[in-house]
Amino acid sequence: MLLYALTFVLALLLALYAVPLARRAALQFNIVDRPDGRLKLQAEPVPYFGGLAVYLAFLISLALTFEFRQDALGIVLGGTLMVMVGLIDDFGVLKPWPKLIGQLIAVFVLIRSGIRIEIAALPDWLDLLLTVFWMVGIINAFNIIDVMDGLAGGVGLIACGWLFVVAVVNHDALVMVMASALAGSLLGFLRYNFYPAKIYLGDAGSLFLGLMLGAMAMIGKYSATAMHPVAVLAPVLILGIPVFDTLFVMYIRWLRRIPVFLGSSDHFALRLRQWRLSVPQVVILSYGAALVLGGVALGMMVMPIKTALVLVGATMVLSVMAAIWLKRIDMSRPSQAMLQREPSPEAARRAP
Repeated sequence: MLLYALTFVLALLLALYAVPLARRAALQFNIVDRPDGRLKLQAEPVPYFGGLAVYLAFLISLALTFEFRQDALGIVLGGTLMVMVGLIDDFGVLKPWPKLIGQLIAVFVLIRSGIRIEIAALPDWLDLLLTVFWMVGIINAFNIIDVMDGLAGGVGLIACGWLFVVAVVNHDALVMVMASALAGSLLGFLRYNFYPAKIYLGDAGSLFLGLMLGAMAMIGKYSATAMHPVAVLAPVLILGIPVFDTLFVMYIRWLRRIPVFLGSSDHFALRLRQWRLSVPQVVILSYGAALVLGGVALGMMVMPIKTALVLVGATMVLSVMAAIWLKRIDMSRPSQAMLQREPSPEAARRAP
């Protein structure tokens, strides 16, 4: 375990050093997220490039502590492709379809490296189809959930923790070291991204985070025997917060007859903000839900099938109830909480 602790600490220190540098670079080159009075309510532009710092901290810490194998190289290469696609998108010159093509190429790299879903009861072509569906879904889920200070990074950090626990149970060294490196990188980033954010992940960071967590969750082992099919749902629960938000946003936008790729205030986090919660309260509530869902996933792996089915059923019912309640929140006109401008990072630093 010393190796994984060293990887985590090294990634943390690298991120704490790299994130301020990335912030200065983004400000210098004017790569910032500008307030628009509709969805982006920060007091002033906030720089991107946080994801680039996370990627570099992850890559350097992994390179210094782990021997690269074909599967590790495949995941790193896929993640690198996502960073490149995301950087182009952060410059504002990438349309949705080229972005999707870039994601499909990254998934193809994973499959070529042996990183794919393998369910013995399914034909090979269906395993490949599920791999593409899962990876593209999770990549975009983290891109979609990145709408609030500290939300995507913190949920990703918690997912890393649960994936590390699962990997320890299965003695999976690859997932353990990658989860350690990614967790350290995200923790260092959150030092500057938690409310009020001084820097954002940007698409480079959210796409990279989605690919890494999707790949690690996909290759994990969640059942000791082939007779426990319910356990295959464990990764869905570990990444339950972004999965829920993606399905919820798709449903609301379908009801409103607007394109899925169109930005809107349909996210659960923005609806909670519209209701009455502050940004830190929404984010901490999301962290709590992510912790609970990960615990449910871990418990489901060791429970008898009937008990696991009851647990999954109860989780689905609660999720549907939450979606129904969130849908009823009126988003037609901003509440006073939503209209209140977020303090700038500089103002936050000057505050006593």
